[in-house]
Amino acid sequence: MSILELKNLSLTLNGRKILSNLDMDFLEGHVHAVVGPNGAGKSTLAYTIMGLEGYRNIEGDIIFGGESIKGMGIAERAKRGITLGWQEPARYEGLTVKKFIMASSAEKSIDEVEDALRKVGLNPDDYMNRAVDKTLSGGERKKVELASILAMRPKFVMLDEPDSGIDVSSLEKIFEGIKLLKSYGSTIVLITHSLAVMKQAERAFLMCGGKLVEKGGIDKIKPYFEKECLPCEHKNLPDKGDKNGN
Repeated sequence: MSILELKNLSLTLNGRKILSNLDMDFLEGHVHAVVGPNGAGKSTLAYTIMGLEGYRNIEGDIIFGGESIKGMGIAERAKRGITLGWQEPARYEGLTVKKFIMASSAEKSIDEVEDALRKVGLNPDDYMNRAVDKTLSGGERKKVELASILAMRPKFVMLDEPDSGIDVSSLEKIFEGIKLLKSYGSTIVLITHSLAVMKQAERAFLMCGGKLVEKGGIDKIKPYFEKECLPCEHKNLPDKGDKNGN
C-alpha cells in the first residue's frame, strides 16, 4: 500500500522545468532510494515533497495518506508526519543538542533523548549540553539530526545524501538508524548517488534531468552504478564505492 504518491508531478523554477511529469509511489513501511547524478533533481524532489518555500508551485499532485497535500505548507506537512534530513544539517547558535532533540521527540523525555543519541553512536554525557553550532563537525551534526528523527518517529522521512561528511565507521551507525526507523514503521526515502546507500533500500528510482528513468528493485537499478545508465546531458558518474561495491 502506498503512503505517498506523485501524480504527473512537474516543477518549474526560474523558467526552467526542474522536475518533469513524475509518477512515483512510495510503499508504507519500506525503504526507498532515489538515485541519479548531481543535477538530476533528487534534492529538488525532496524539497517539493516537504513543501519548502519556492517549491510548492507544482503541476500534478502529491497524495499523502490518500489526501492531496499540494496546497499545504511545510508546517502542515510536518504535522502529518513528513520530515526531511538535510544533506548539510543546519547550525543553531545557542541551542543545545538536548533541546534540539527534545523539540522533535514524541515523548518529550530526557531518557528518549539519551537513548536516541546512543543509537547513533554519541555519548549523551558528552553531547547533551553541546551547542548545535560550528563546534560540532558535519558528521556530528548529521548524527544529531538523525537522533532527532529517531526520537520523532515520523511516518515519512527523506534523508538527503545521508553519507555526506560521514566516515566509514559513522556510516554504519547511519545505516543502523535507517533500520531502526523501518522497525518503527517509518517509510524512508534515501536521496543518494552512492551504491552503498542504495543497498540499504528495497526499491529504487533512477532520475536524470528531472525525469524518472527507471524504477524497481535495487538489482534493477544497480546497472546505473556500472555506467550503463541511459545517455543524458549530465557528465557526472555514480559513486561506485570501494572495489567490493560497498
